[in-house]
Amino acid sequence: MTLRAGAIRFNTDLSQMEIYDGNQWTGILATSGELETGGTRGIIFTGSSGSNSIEYITIPSAGDAIDFGNRTQSVEPSQNACGSRTRAFFGGGEGNTDRIEFVTVASTGDGTDFGNLTVSRGAGPAGASNQTRGIWAGGRTPSNRNEIDYITMSHSGDAIDFGNLETARQWPGGLSNPTRALFFGGNAPSFINSIEYITMSSTGNAADFGDLVVGRQIGAGAASSTRGLMAGGQNPGPNTDAIDTVEIASVGNATDFGDLTVSRRGPGGCSDCIRAVFIAGSTPSEKNNMDYVHFATKGNATDFGTSNDTGFSAGTSNGHGGL
Repeated sequence: MTLRAGAIRFNTDLSQMEIYDGNQWTGILATSGELETGGTRGIIFTGSSGSNSIEYITIPSAGDAIDFGNRTQSVEPSQNACGSRTRAFFGGGEGNTDRIEFVTVASTGDGTDFGNLTVSRGAGPAGASNQTRGIWAGGRTPSNRNEIDYITMSHSGDAIDFGNLETARQWPGGLSNPTRALFFGGNAPSFINSIEYITMSSTGNAADFGDLVVGRQIGAGAASSTRGLMAGGQNPGPNTDAIDTVEIASVGNATDFGDLTVSRRGPGGCSDCIRAVFIAGSTPSEKNNMDYVHFATKGNATDFGTSNDTGFSAGTSNGHGGL
């Protein structure tokens, strides 16, 4: 019998229900961000070089960010976060580190060493994840990089080679649903508009997905299970407030979704599949604005609150579109 995506079985060895995603069987967890943290929790790695702050927000309810703890290294973040329902990860960072660290989303506290990327890099690398794998792509060391690395998030260890981007790029953005990860924009060495994708359950090189409305670097990604959003960044002229959108299951060019409340580069992004929140960034003065939009309704962003720290950021959550 040919298996189709969406098939369900009971694994008697693990005593859990599993769903087939078209490539592999994945456990169906009887938990959620709401159950674990009283509402999907966004984890924000913020701050310019010299800062190591971690903050959190409860995405369904607007408000200011709350201190979570500190990272193990004071390196500037930029889109280099990913996470599962239980853990949030920070990999690489400006200063060209290979360090991967994590925090447990449901608690608060400082980061813990997890392992190392295959290549030290800053200017990203862009992060994406499903429930099983954390993935990082691109970056700079100081040359532009095309490596894609992955980890199995449930246990510690060094990253493993996944494949390569079609275009080596620094400052890309990333987003994901349960099947695909998309990496967009960046600098190679000029601002680019291309979007590439991978199937996260396999390994291999990225393929062309389409193009952004306008080429940019240091933009933030966030996703529901179906829709990806790409917000802010720096284009060949000034910083942009544009939010682009794509349907992740298809391939094609991005279209306009709306605008951020403030044009800026380097915001972090996180979501609960209903709302996307974009945090901090630079104009080039460092900002602490947090904006949100609803995936289901195109339109301009609304004020969410303020972050404690400012500048370039990276975000993830325990209820994002990749889970």
